[in-house]
Amino acid sequence: MARTSSPARRFAFTLIELLVVIAIIAVLIGLLMPAVQKVREAAARLQCGNNLKQLGLGLHNYADAMTVFPPCGYYPPGTTSDPWSAQSRVLPFLEQANLQNLITFTASSDSAPVAVTSTRVPTFICPSDPNDHLDSAGTHYPLNYAVCTGTWFVLDPVSGQGGDGAFAASSGSPVGCIRPTDITDGLSATLAMSEVKSYTPDLRDGDSPGALGAPPPTSPAAVGAYGGALKLPGGHAEWVDSRTIQSGFTTTFTPNTVVPYVSGGVTYDIDFTSQREGKSAAAPTYSVVTARSWHTGLVNVLLMDGSVRPVHNGVSLSVWRALGTRAGGEVVGDY
Repeated sequence: MARTSSPARRFAFTLIELLVVIAIIAVLIGLLMPAVQKVREAAARLQCGNNLKQLGLGLHNYADAMTVFPPCGYYPPGTTSDPWSAQSRVLPFLEQANLQNLITFTASSDSAPVAVTSTRVPTFICPSDPNDHLDSAGTHYPLNYAVCTGTWFVLDPVSGQGGDGAFAASSGSPVGCIRPTDITDGLSATLAMSEVKSYTPDLRDGDSPGALGAPPPTSPAAVGAYGGALKLPGGHAEWVDSRTIQSGFTTTFTPNTVVPYVSGGVTYDIDFTSQREGKSAAAPTYSVVTARSWHTGLVNVLLMDGSVRPVHNGVSLSVWRALGTRAGGEVVGDY
């Protein structure tokens, strides 16, 4: 008697089983994403530190060749000008000699060829910055690493005196430029550069304070009272420009301090300059240009000895300001 075979059974997921599998996959992705983001941020911080190390090498190679560090602009007393940044002067030591060959340093940086001003210099850009792009006019590229011009006072255009940082304004090439021996606080205890955020809104040119010897503001909230015109998108938008608002920073406040300013019902986190260097032959420049970073809770800094380290937001103001001077005689402890 012939046996009849039964049809093969078919196995398939039920809707409930499929939903359970999808839910498990979603949970696994949710668990993995923070780990992936942490790895990406760690890689970005490493690259950021490497950029600063390259800049440190560039600065020291420049000093070896010129016997001085580059100025944050040449400002002959009693004149107005639009000088070039310290960053632009170290280009040959960052494998950017061809770019520097297009620069005429005796000419104004404001009239520089767009082929220069619009060039993205990779060493100037932090990989975590979301604003890694040309300005809205398509003429200038920003930067994320600024030189330290000091505590608060930046320039007296009458005498040519610059600030107390490692990168002071100079009255003429190379007169007034800082030599390694001028940094008596020690190269390992003096800030060279820090991270800054590109396109930071800035309050500018209110000519207040208008006299020499003005003390720093006592709080971030006090900065807006100096007045001026709010510039959007703002500073650190032009790597070619020597002014502190564009290629420098000050240690008036600790890293990532919010400096609030309300305009049109919107509160902005601003930088401030009483008068942009080189725009007036008489009005002094004071600046609150804060070190800022896209890395959580800290900024990466370059010290004048070429070392790179993170400085956390909680660093004391006294230590931060001590690091920002080249010859203040302060004792810098642990930070």
